[in-house]
Amino acid sequence: MLTVDERAAINSGRWFSTLSPALRHDILRCAYVKRFADGALITARGEPPEDWIACAKGAVRVSSTSVSGKQITLTYVEPGIWFGDVSIFDGDRRTHDAYAHGESTVLCVAKADFKKILTLHVELYEALLRLNTRRIRQLYGLVEDLNTLPLRARLAKQLVHLVRSYGVASLSNGAEMRIGLHLAQEELAQLLGASRQRVNQELKAMEREDVIRIEAGGLVVRDRDALTRIAVAIDTER
Repeated sequence: MLTVDERAAINSGRWFSTLSPALRHDILRCAYVKRFADGALITARGEPPEDWIACAKGAVRVSSTSVSGKQITLTYVEPGIWFGDVSIFDGDRRTHDAYAHGESTVLCVAKADFKKILTLHVELYEALLRLNTRRIRQLYGLVEDLNTLPLRARLAKQLVHLVRSYGVASLSNGAEMRIGLHLAQEELAQLLGASRQRVNQELKAMEREDVIRIEAGGLVVRDRDALTRIAVAIDTER
């Protein structure tokens, strides 16, 4: 069963919370829980889709491996986000690997139950259409940023996103936000399609400007408004 915090994360998800109470009830009624240790494989590329999945705790790292064997991280799925429906709809195999990042909990709905819910709740079709439309918009935005923005702006935008999704108020200074998702610089570099060295240079520059602070336990955003201005100022110059 889900813990109180895990259930709250699912119910407060931006997309899931817009569904009707009856639909939410039927989804949760047939869902089951899986827990994974840090780094454990949740689903593998090439597998047939067996479940519709939501992250309830921790994070899910969605990645692939290049021909040369390099690990490529595409995104981190945060608590409250559902994924895996595309493969069920098109009947094709999983396109990426999914790993637990930190101790993680996922909520799963078996493919047969997913299809049954669709027949009982036509509302879910439109809701999933909205969800995937949002994903497409985000994907176009990422591709545009990758091709038009300098690394400094892309890094700032990524940090703003991480603060929004994983920000925890600092106990010592309420104006500061600690990014609760612990990412090594190599993992952050993978998200940005850049080298660890270049990302490290940009992080150090932001630290000198008192925008962030780099600690052993992760990144602390000292000035969120300044971080946002870095991305917005450069974005408007395009």
